[in-house]
Formats: sequence, C-alpha cells, structure tokens
Amino acid sequence: MTVDDTGSGEVPEVGAGVPEVDDEPDKDPLALRLEQLILGADRRYTPFQAARSAGVSMELASRFWRAMGFPDIGQAKALTEADVLALRRLAGLVEAGLLSEAMAVQVARSTGQTTARLAEWQIDSFLEGLTEPPEPGMTRTEVTYPLVELLLPELEEFLVYVWRRQLAAATGRVVQAADDEEMVDRRLAVGFADLVGFTRLTRRMEEEELGELVEAFETTAADLVAAHGGRLIKTLGDEVLYAADDAGTAAEIALRLIETMANDETMPELRVGIAFGTVTTRMGDVFGTTVNLASRLTSIAPRDAVLVDGAFAEELTRTGDAPASEADAAALAERAEKEGEDPPTYRFALQPMWQRPVRGLGVVEPWLLARRG
Repeated sequence: MTVDDTGSGEVPEVGAGVPEVDDEPDKDPLALRLEQLILGADRRYTPFQAARSAGVSMELASRFWRAMGFPDIGQAKALTEADVLALRRLAGLVEAGLLSEAMAVQVARSTGQTTARLAEWQIDSFLEGLTEPPEPGMTRTEVTYPLVELLLPELEEFLVYVWRRQLAAATGRVVQAADDEEMVDRRLAVGFADLVGFTRLTRRMEEEELGELVEAFETTAADLVAAHGGRLIKTLGDEVLYAADDAGTAAEIALRLIETMANDETMPELRVGIAFGTVTTRMGDVFGTTVNLASRLTSIAPRDAVLVDGAFAEELTRTGDAPASEADAAALAERAEKEGEDPPTYRFALQPMWQRPVRGLGVVEPWLLARRG
C-alpha cells in the first residue's frame, strides 16, 4: 500500500485537494465484501490522507508500508482506520525512544514477511480445501464469505496465543545469554537436513504428488525439531534448517529425522550436516561461518547419515554425550568394572572421517554421528 512520493514535501489535509480515486472499479463485489470483513472497516483514506491522519511524514509512511510488503497503490482511496492506527503505533514507538526508526522498519519487515507467508498458506491450503461446495449447485464463492466470517475471530485469537508463546520462549533464551554480545552472536548447534535426489524426483513426479511429499517432509521435520527442543529456522522445500542451544539436542534431532524418514517408504533418503559455533541471528534467521559449514557438511554426508564438524564433536565429548574415542570408552568401562562401579553411558558415537577440502571453508575433518549401540 505504498505510494510514489510526489516530491512536494507537503501532505494535504484529509480530503483537501486530493481526488477521490475509484480504485479497482471492476473488482469482484465478493472480493470487496471479504476485504471489508477481514479488515473490519471501509476504505476511507488515500495514502497521503492516512499519513496525515496518523501524523507521520509521507516518506516514513512509505518506508513502513514497503517494509510490510504492501504494493504501491498511487492515490487510490484504499486504506482504513486500521492502517492509520498502525502508522501511529510504529511512529509512536520511535517518538517515545523505544525503537529507532531503522528498528521500527525492521519490525514492520519481519512481521510483514512472516504473516505474508502464513496468509498465503492459509488461503492456498486451508481455505481452498474447506470451501469445496457442500451441495450441488453451490459455488465456492457462496461458501467462502460465511466460512471466513466464522473462522476469522478464532484464527486471530490463535495467532496471538502462538505469538505470545513463541515470544516468551525467545525472550527466555535471550535473558539467559551470558552477556550482551551473546544476545546477537550466540554459540549454537545448526543443522541442515536434505532430501537426497530431490531434483530427479521433480522430473518424475506429478506436481500434486511432489507437493504432498514436500509437505509431509516439512511437517515431520517441524514436529520432530519442536518435540525434542530445537527451533525450526526455515524450510526450503527439500531442505530444513534448524538450531539448538546444545549439541546433544541437535544430535538427537538429526538421528530422529534419519530414523523416521528411513521407516517411511514414501520418503527419499535423507542426509544431515551439523556444525557448532558462533551464529549471528537476524529476523529469525541465522547467518555466519557455522551455518555455511553445516550446509557444506550436508552436501558431502552419506545417505541416511549425519556428519558433524570438529567443534560439534568436541562439544558432545565435553558434555559426556559421546566418548572421545571407542578406546577411551572401553578403558573407562574396564576401570569402572574393576572398581565395582557402573560404567559411563553415552548417547552417541563419533567416528572420524577423512579430512577433506570444503569449498570456501578450507580443510575440515568431519565426524560421522551415530547412536551408541
């Protein structure tokens, strides 16, 4: 809903000198009714009028709208009271010193990107399936309006609930950081899980079958990551990226993914790469050498196997989740037996692999991760 700046620097009073444009005169009446239902208000303002009513410069309003992902609409009268209120809130946070202008734009961008994807999914998958005409002779459009009317308040409440839960969890992780720098640059375990031979599958499978496979993979991966204490960062069709605060959690997730997919005959083989180290977090995503290394390890991992870097292997050893070597494990078990004590137990086993050059990262020594038998 952004506009082209006229360059005048002046924002006219509401209704003063701004022509009322009948935007989209041929738009479907049902589409307009649905828009009004969802937005909860009539179209009242042009962008200039909305900015003036909110007490915000046109330049800043345009930055906010572009960041939220709204298209340019020229001087069409398409904005509502909610648009004015949103501008006031963002600008008010800046004026109060709670957010810098750059941070407010970033808040708008992160929220817009996240909710845009959610809205697309709900329309493409959720509503499309639910609006199948229940009776012969009824059209999809006749079903859509009452369905949206019933679902909208429930979905809105649920969205706020999930957001608060996620915000509480994220806040808890940040306040437990050791220092201020760790709030942004943190040491995490980062894992990529990649379907093997996905490109070949795209040539063999029908689009609907391929979509179902990708959805099943993403759903399974998301459930496993969440259930075992990790965080799903993003999905890329044939690949998922996740993170965990400790190496043991990341290792458990990786092996669960391999085991679950291997037991599903409809799924291709999987390979996973994990690295441990400093990661920069921005807008819910992760960046840095650790992430790049995890990606490279995934590309060279054997089928149905997990490769980890040396730092990850050291972390598993430090926390007692894996022995430094099988020889050490055997020696400790023998000593415990002689002393009448229980031998140490380990969750995972690590096998060193041949050192190899990794593009852009030099020579690395990967380790093969497995469950300890």
